Amino acid sequence: MTYETLALCASKGAYEAVPRPKLSLNLSDAKRRLEAAGVPVTDARVMLIVTMEREVTLSRDGRVLIKSRDAKEAERVFERLRKVVGLPERATEPP
Repeated sequence: MTYETLALCASKGAYEAVPRPKLSLNLSDAKRRLEAAGVPVTDARVMLIVTMEREVTLSRDGRVLIKSRDAKEAERVFERLRKVVGLPERATEPP
């Protein structure tokens, strides 16, 4: 289980990381971990909206959307989120 390399979304206003294969993420557990790390979270029932350096959306299927146009910033935010929530690592090469 890994995350695909971060890719710029079609809107070009965010980067997306997609797990392969899909996850079944426990959002309640992810919210608890984030809040324990002092990260503000809004629970939208089917996703979490996380306030880090940038706004991040974490979906039940493990997809992560990072609102940034800067690839390096998106990578930093993803790595921080991944470590706090306990998500799998990102693949170094596209699958």
